[in-house]
This record gives sequence, C-alpha cells and structure tokens, in this order.
Amino acid sequence: MLETLMNLVKQQSGQAVINNPAIPNSQNDSVMETVAGSIMSGLGQQAQGGGLGNLLGMVVNGANVQNSPVTHGVQEHVQESLMQKLGISPQVAMSVAGALVPIVLSKLMHKASDPNDSSVDGNSILGAATGQQGVDWMGMAGSAMADGKLDMNDLMRVASQQGGGGGLGGMLGGLLGGR
Repeated sequence: MLETLMNLVKQQSGQAVINNPAIPNSQNDSVMETVAGSIMSGLGQQAQGGGLGNLLGMVVNGANVQNSPVTHGVQEHVQESLMQKLGISPQVAMSVAGALVPIVLSKLMHKASDPNDSSVDGNSILGAATGQQGVDWMGMAGSAMADGKLDMNDLMRVASQQGGGGGLGGMLGGLLGGR
C-alpha cells in the first residue's frame, strides 16, 4: 500500500516538488517520502477521528475526492508534516500539499476501483487507515448498501457487523456523535 502511494506521489511531484524552486533538489526525495507517509497517516487520523464514514464513502462510491472532508484533513496533515519534519515554510508546504494530496488520493481511489489493477484495493486502503487488516470492508459495505449508495443507515449496518462499541462501531460513534 505504501509503495503504491509512494509511486503515485513520485508520478505527480513534477511541478509541486521537483520543479519547485522553493524546494532544494537535495530535499526532493525527503519531501516525496514525507508526503506519501503523511497521506497514509492522515488517512488513519481521518478514520480514527470520526471521518471513517467519509473515507468509506470515498472508497466505496468514488465520492468527489476534491471536496471530501477526508482530503482536506489529509492535506492539512501533510502540510503540518512538511513544516515540522523538513522545516518547509507554511506557504510552500501548503502549495505542495494542495497540489499533491487531491490528485494522489483521486488516483489511489481510481486504482482501488480498477479490477485490472491489483496494486491496491478498497480493503487495503481501509485496513491500513483503520489498523484493521483482513476485514472485508468492501464486502460489508456492499452488502449493507440497500439502494446502491452508501448512506448513514448503511454505515450503521456496517458498524453493527463490525461489533458495536469497539473498532468500526466506536469510530462511527465519533462520526455520529458529532452530528
């Protein structure tokens, strides 16, 4: 999963990183590694911080990645990581995160839904984000969708399948409690 994410970051880093005069060439690899790692940990933060429903919707429905609260949260996380880990200025960190995160997440979600691409799937994205590897997230979400779209009732069914107060149920509790 992280290797796929790193490859996507490298493919998209031309203008934002490699050709960015504000980032010394000696830092290009560090910036790309930080972006990839921070996207992964940012997805985990979103899943654990009440955004699992949005992440699940993004993976299952291919929801608009550009305007997703998950994307915005991950983008902020990447920006903070670039500033803290590499000392990049807030303006440059914001431009790098703003240029890379939406396109990389969009391409990641596209890869996850492509049956001809076995490098990543919805279960691996959700498993990595939640720390619950081996769970058939996509199967649960698919069986829970009564009308072909993932909505809050469907999320509640997935939560109950996952076991009430812990795991997914606990995370969804944060999502639902914040409404």
